[in-house]
Amino acid sequence: MIGVLGATGHIGNTLVRKLAEKKEKIRAIIPEGEDLTPLKNTEAEIQYADLRDYDSLSKAIKGCSKIFHLAGIISIKSSEWQKLYEVNVLGTRNVIRASLENGIGRLVYTSSIHALKEPPRGTTIDEAKTFEPQYGDYAKSKALASIEVLEGVKKGLDAVIVCPTGVIGPYDFKISEIGTLILNYAKSKTAFYIDGAYDFVDVRDVADGHILAMEEGIKGEVYILSGEQITVSGIFSILEEVTKQKKIKLKIPLSIARFVSIFTPFASLITGEKPLFTDYSISVLQSNSDVSSKKARENLKFNSRPIGESIKDSYEWFKKEGYI
Repeated sequence: MIGVLGATGHIGNTLVRKLAEKKEKIRAIIPEGEDLTPLKNTEAEIQYADLRDYDSLSKAIKGCSKIFHLAGIISIKSSEWQKLYEVNVLGTRNVIRASLENGIGRLVYTSSIHALKEPPRGTTIDEAKTFEPQYGDYAKSKALASIEVLEGVKKGLDAVIVCPTGVIGPYDFKISEIGTLILNYAKSKTAFYIDGAYDFVDVRDVADGHILAMEEGIKGEVYILSGEQITVSGIFSILEEVTKQKKIKLKIPLSIARFVSIFTPFASLITGEKPLFTDYSISVLQSNSDVSSKKARENLKFNSRPIGESIKDSYEWFKKEGYI
């Protein structure tokens, strides 16, 4: 039995589908009240647990031989540090303890590329970098959680850490930031863009990378799962071709974008829609996104598909599911 903590997330539900294709027995471990739509047609066994409640967590993973730990909360709000720390850091500490006490054979922890220290532009980001975030409390919580995993390894835990870059692709039930961008473009809700670039990797390739890390990863090692660096303008060029809608041509200066970003969180409270241009997202688009997944490609045989294919498949999936 393979346990998947955080099985309803974008990577999580895609991983469950990949494991199901391999005829694995899967236990999806999720919080009470979680929407089960992302797990439809997977036949995964459902078990409820709260990362902050050690007893429920230990009970949930009991009987599993291996664990994928993708659970946690994502937030870029400065006011939510306490919750981020309790769930992402202390929750991971509970996962480590429960894994050791229940004899889990291997744990694969999903960290983030932003948990690693970012070097200056012109320097490639690789696994030699320490866990030292520079972009917000969420990244800080993932860095601290990653350090907890490495401490667990010292105590005898057989664990591997993977660090995906920006994840894109189908099965985006909770609608990620890049998914929001695709939907807004398709619905003609995007009025402008800014300069910037980022590295995106297909969620299906990330799921494969998790399985490869489980099967081939070396205990205590970190593996970056990256794809292809692309500019915001480049994304819109692909969307123009995919959707047959005219490309957004209005580019605004960063100074104006940052001013607008002050108000987008308030606007999202009114509209209920996820804001695209926040101070965090703008900073990320201006950051060093020269990322290397050489280690994962050479040691795990990890591979990633072209970004154009991922954008097209995302758009087609949204259409199929009725979002467009």
